Amino acid sequence: MRICISQLNPTIGAIAQNTAKIIQEIHSARNENADLIIFPELAICGYPLEDLLEHAGFIEAMEVALEEIITHTQSITVILGLPRNAKDYKDKPFYNSAAVIENQKLLGYQDKTSLPTYDIFDERRFFRPAAEQMVWDIKEKKIGITICEDIWSFLDPSRQESYPYDPLSYFEKAAVKIDVLINISASPYAVDKLKRRMNVLQTAAMRVNCPLIFCNQVGAQDGIIFDGTSSVMSASGTPLLQAKSFTEDHLVFDLEALQPSLIPIEDPAAELFSALVMGLRDYFIKQGFKKACLGLSGGIDSSLVACIAVAALGKENVTGVLLPSRFTSIESTEDALYVAGNLDIDTLEIPIEQIFTSCLDTLHPIFGEKSFDIVEENLQARIRGTLLMSLANKEGCLLLNTSNKSELAVGYSTLYGDTNGAISVIGDLLKRQVVQVSEWIMHTFGWIPPRIIQKAPTAELRENQKDSDSLPEYSILDSIIEEYVVHSLFPDAIAEKCHSSKEFVAEIIHKIHLNEYKRRQCPFALRVSEKAFSTGRKVPIVHRFFY
Repeated sequence: MRICISQLNPTIGAIAQNTAKIIQEIHSARNENADLIIFPELAICGYPLEDLLEHAGFIEAMEVALEEIITHTQSITVILGLPRNAKDYKDKPFYNSAAVIENQKLLGYQDKTSLPTYDIFDERRFFRPAAEQMVWDIKEKKIGITICEDIWSFLDPSRQESYPYDPLSYFEKAAVKIDVLINISASPYAVDKLKRRMNVLQTAAMRVNCPLIFCNQVGAQDGIIFDGTSSVMSASGTPLLQAKSFTEDHLVFDLEALQPSLIPIEDPAAELFSALVMGLRDYFIKQGFKKACLGLSGGIDSSLVACIAVAALGKENVTGVLLPSRFTSIESTEDALYVAGNLDIDTLEIPIEQIFTSCLDTLHPIFGEKSFDIVEENLQARIRGTLLMSLANKEGCLLLNTSNKSELAVGYSTLYGDTNGAISVIGDLLKRQVVQVSEWIMHTFGWIPPRIIQKAPTAELRENQKDSDSLPEYSILDSIIEEYVVHSLFPDAIAEKCHSSKEFVAEIIHKIHLNEYKRRQCPFALRVSEKAFSTGRKVPIVHRFFY
């Protein structure tokens, strides 16, 4: 059987645009003599849909699109993800389905069984689980079809309890053994996710004892990044083929002719950089923006964001803005201009001293002789934020936020100042990850100089200020944040694992709790962890320790 995997990047809700792309792929696959073409989960409308699914006429538009696609399926079979009406529904009105089309005829649907409701997923809010699992006769092959979570659920017993049944067990027990298992997915990216997903695919293939074809969505939807990396596994779990990551791909192959393939392992820092570049690029393209600006401080965070922006948008579409104050060192200005020069981006310099002095004079009758403290520090950040937003508005560009996850976790940021922006590019990167990616950029492109990476982090909002004046060393802080936010460990367990005192861990966790209100007002971040603050993590603003 000659098969095409079409790893597409749909835009949510752009049904006509997505449909045109699907039809083009079908024609291309037919011209390459493919018998079967496979598209990702919810390919016609994009994923996740959230409440768009409930808008009047949405499902009807999907039905019209499907009818148009069917007319283009002469001499080829198509497996295509879409939502559809559950005509006899009592509670949930829709199914998350794979349509099976053969030679201009809709053969039927395989609905999704395992509907996740954890992390970024909320599928049981809208969808009903499949009423049955089926074996499909396609081109003299017996084919099983699953959708995303259907092959993940069996790995975690706690998930199994919330699903009707394990879809893979059906194929293990089926009277007719399947020849191929197909999984269409919208499986989001996270650090180490590709390795874990590979294990899932291998285990699933071995369980049903047949080749597995995995077709995954690629592209970014808001802060959620889908990496693609569609794959083919042998019945013994051996990798046979893998699509590219973080870009659309079109693979045509003879299933019977595939041989074991050595899948390259990318440098983790390079993988993160690629994910963030695609995430930023997709946001701009799908929103119809071209140009971006950002504050360039000469520090590692803004330098990294500038590099990502240039790779995503092109140097001609990025402007770096220097906003020096009385506390800005000569080295910081030199470093900011050095990075801008390496990237060949336009720069503006807008000193804030005059505005800062004016504000201090205006406030002096109220503040009197009170000493310089966090109020004056935050005032500088808010002046910078106001100027950057004004520039973005006037020039019709988007302001890129440069805060990292470590800062956001403990509130080391100023509301309406350095929290401003349309999108938080590195808001899901811990400080150690910022350093890792920056070091990779330094060695690969030379855009970031060693001095920026090696110097002590500072906000430069007072004389000789260092981040370490207010925060523990980032190596310690990052470990606590990761164990608490991502892995949800208890403070006692975190203290033991991170070799810290219980009191110190409790203090950091208390800061994380206190600053939830700040994070709610920050721009969304590009998600690269299992628990990003802006996407997938849901905690109340007002809450207390329960342990």
